[in-house]
Amino acid sequence: MDMLGGITSAEFLRDYWQKKPLVIRQALPGFESPVTADELAGLACEETVESRIVIEDDAGKPWQVHNGPFNEERFSKLPEQNWTLLVQGLDHWVPEVADLLEHFRFVPNWRLDDIMASYAPKGGSVGPHYDQYDVFLLQAQGNRRWTFGGECGSKSPRLEGTPLRILSDWQGQETVVLEPGDMLYLPPAIGHHGVAEDDCITLSVGFRAPTVDDLLTGFTDFLCNQPNAAEHMNDPDLAVQDNPGTIAPVVIDRLEALIQEKIGDRRNLSLWFGQFSTAPKSVETVVPADEPAASEDLQAAIQAGEQVRWNEGSRFAFHELDNETALFVDGEQYLLRGDARPFAPLLCAGARVNVKALAAFAEDDAILGLLTNLYNQGSIYFE
Repeated sequence: MDMLGGITSAEFLRDYWQKKPLVIRQALPGFESPVTADELAGLACEETVESRIVIEDDAGKPWQVHNGPFNEERFSKLPEQNWTLLVQGLDHWVPEVADLLEHFRFVPNWRLDDIMASYAPKGGSVGPHYDQYDVFLLQAQGNRRWTFGGECGSKSPRLEGTPLRILSDWQGQETVVLEPGDMLYLPPAIGHHGVAEDDCITLSVGFRAPTVDDLLTGFTDFLCNQPNAAEHMNDPDLAVQDNPGTIAPVVIDRLEALIQEKIGDRRNLSLWFGQFSTAPKSVETVVPADEPAASEDLQAAIQAGEQVRWNEGSRFAFHELDNETALFVDGEQYLLRGDARPFAPLLCAGARVNVKALAAFAEDDAILGLLTNLYNQGSIYFE
């Protein structure tokens, strides 16, 4: 795979993914930033866009962070150097940025977090730190010097006086300068520090895995909302005890069997995880269509060859069950059976759906109704 420096995606996952960093020179040759610094500043002024400014020395305080939205005057008051503007979820707002994700489809859709943009004048950075997710750092404009290496964790010394997790006593193992089109992959927990050598923009393609807490609380909350969750535990074989204060082993056995029965339901686990992992990161990004479409209008557009595309903030995934396929879109599940099952992998393969193949499925009334629903709720649209 050319974007990975001549190695295949399988080789990358085997040798580098969550194992060690990889510098890829000219991962995207001739790459030009799809956004300008002024456009990023404009987005940072919007209420619905998550943004931050990090200043290395803010009136004597180290590495201070200011959260957006900002007004235009805020940018005129920034120092000439040593600050950074961060715009989160840029792929949700800029289709050309979302298109970059097609290069990363070798990683499952459910692992994607978002693409963050970082603009900085000379000397700007967010300090030496580590993250708990996999990230591909694509240089879009200018040059950034990266020092990286060494595994970090909760016991790594941190700088005081800053809300950020800045490493106070860290020395990287390797230093490189990335030019436009170059890319650096970093696994979780690897220390790194990127400093702008001139006005530069870096795009961070992040892939996040859920925490154990997310999984346990999310799945148990799901189970608690099932119809039989209100049923009471029973004990028809209760026996007299020597001491009424004893919690007998048979009680723990019954509890264990009950809990294992619930959490051991693989179908429920699959359906919950599909909904959990495709829930939109922000409710602001998936909004209903301005004018709801009728099924016949949608079918006519598809038959005419109009390109269907995912909403930039939508998430799509599917899971094969025994006799059906579960399609997940923006936190909702749709169960497909029989000849409709191949519709799910078609819809989830990439942001631009194969229109010719889609046209055949759109002849089915049930699938056409599903497509109409997805269009009207804002999960897909026509380019």
